[in-house]
Amino acid sequence: MVEQARQQATPTIDDVAALAGVSRAVASRALSSEKRPVSAEKRERVLQAAAELGYRVNLLAQSLTTKTVNLIAVVVNHIHDLSDLDLFDRLLAETQAIGKQVILIRVGSVDKVEEFLRQGVAYHVDAALVFSDFADAETVRKMFRSDLVVMLNGRHDRLSPTVIPDEAMGIHQAVADAAQHGVKTAALVTGRASSLVEQARIASYLSAFSQHGIELVQTVQGDYSYQSGHAAAPAVVGFDCPDAVFCTSDAMAMGILDVCREDFPGNRPTRFRLYGFDNLSLTDFDAYPISSIGYDKADYVRQMVRFLADPTAFTPGQPPVLIPTRFVPRKTS
Repeated sequence: MVEQARQQATPTIDDVAALAGVSRAVASRALSSEKRPVSAEKRERVLQAAAELGYRVNLLAQSLTTKTVNLIAVVVNHIHDLSDLDLFDRLLAETQAIGKQVILIRVGSVDKVEEFLRQGVAYHVDAALVFSDFADAETVRKMFRSDLVVMLNGRHDRLSPTVIPDEAMGIHQAVADAAQHGVKTAALVTGRASSLVEQARIASYLSAFSQHGIELVQTVQGDYSYQSGHAAAPAVVGFDCPDAVFCTSDAMAMGILDVCREDFPGNRPTRFRLYGFDNLSLTDFDAYPISSIGYDKADYVRQMVRFLADPTAFTPGQPPVLIPTRFVPRKTS
């Protein structure tokens, strides 16, 4: 009976150490999610012993020892942007690979951020990744009481690491493609004016239009969504439509394409050329073969996670990490 009870008891770190033939300290280091000194041979023995015994790390006890909770806050405006959804699967996988878990926090407005601060709402996390354009670096540090805040929205300061796509490169390539196809006039369908990233994106389009002698004849503001592109289509591509329409998100371009299917027999342009932005995975489908501007999303996520795994990779005042963008031609241009 005593032996049976022992076999059914939950295995401990001491049991793992004994089976692996190492000290308790070595077993603990080998099973830690952090990079801690232990030889590859001993680590393998410990992992095999843990698997054989069915041992599971006590995350609560580990957090008390390391003073970490292994939680990363991901701050978003909302989660229906298709461009964000394309990133999240990669982000979750890479974050979990370094022993962290993600909590999503929706911040839909500046008022919501201020409400969090007023009410003292704060999450105990090791770090935050900030996609939302409603919060600056200093505010996010206060929200989470953490100095490790990776800014992805252009609202960084010298104390926060930032990773952003170098959008000017891909935008100039897309506009150059339009010019090579004889485009002389263009319309621009934009996103939120409050976004610093969007402001820089628009400035890059204006610079490229000027460089290639393309006249911007109309600007319509959307909100990056399919619905806003769908609603903008009648105003942008009426009787006197421009030679090309550039959208600052693929979702808006998809909305325009669906309204104007008759202008794209076989998805080829007859009245105007259509360009998106984000290079969504959906644009590889036959239904939405939209020429777009994209970047290596795997590299983008790796650069974010690098700062989470090793906070010392950032030094105050360090310039932003820029991810190159490129034009991806498809049928609509």
